Amino acid sequence: MAAPPAPGPGPGPGPGPGPEEAGAARRDPRVRCCSRRGLGALLELCAPFVRALAQGQPGGAAAEADALWNFETAVRENVTINGQAWEEASEESQLQSDSNVKILEDQFDELIVETATRRKQWPKKILVHAIQTMKAEQEMLKLYQPVVKPAEIRPQPSQDAYIADLKRATEVAAKQISEAMQSIPALIEKAEGFSQALTLQPTLELCKLRQEVFSGCKVKEENDVQTLVPPGEVTPTGTVCSRSPYVLLKKRKAADSPERRRYPLRRRKIALRTG
Repeated sequence: MAAPPAPGPGPGPGPGPGPEEAGAARRDPRVRCCSRRGLGALLELCAPFVRALAQGQPGGAAAEADALWNFETAVRENVTINGQAWEEASEESQLQSDSNVKILEDQFDELIVETATRRKQWPKKILVHAIQTMKAEQEMLKLYQPVVKPAEIRPQPSQDAYIADLKRATEVAAKQISEAMQSIPALIEKAEGFSQALTLQPTLELCKLRQEVFSGCKVKEENDVQTLVPPGEVTPTGTVCSRSPYVLLKKRKAADSPERRRYPLRRRKIALRTG
């Protein structure tokens, strides 16, 4: 019995041509246009430039016409109108494209009108709904009731007497404070006068120093008087008993005397605290 024949080599596992590659192979290299009339207007705009390029060529006007015809023919052969060649495309496609543009313009105008209308009408409608919403919220707040009721704080009966005494004491203290505040200016004036009087009194040390300084002068003056006045001319008093039969009168020293200049009186300054 013969063995079965070996299977032949099948198709390879490699991937076949994809849809993109097939589409690229079938893609038309010509320029796609949508309007034959628009393309004709574009050719009319390019015609002066083509004539300008053809100027100076041998042949004159015939050369310019040939150049323009060649340019238009080349453009028509390399464009498609809605997937059709220039010769196959008719004016109906142009009319259809124009009608499509007209429809789009009408739709755009309708959208503009609708938008303007909404801008005028919708704020009023929104305002009405907003007012209704606010009123509903206020009604809901009126229906709200707290879960815990606040209790009233009442003072105890025993505290009434203390409060009354405190009020009376406060009134008395306020009256005393007002009287004290009114008497403060008079007290300040008296204290200022007292301080001025104290500043005129000499200190104890200064008095002792003056006594020691002027004690020698006093003895010398008495001796001078005794030497100047003879004892026979002085009539002694019989009623007054004194050690010396002569009376020496003290002369008050002037404020500008040499002794006062040498030993001036020191003034005292007393600071009063009104606070």
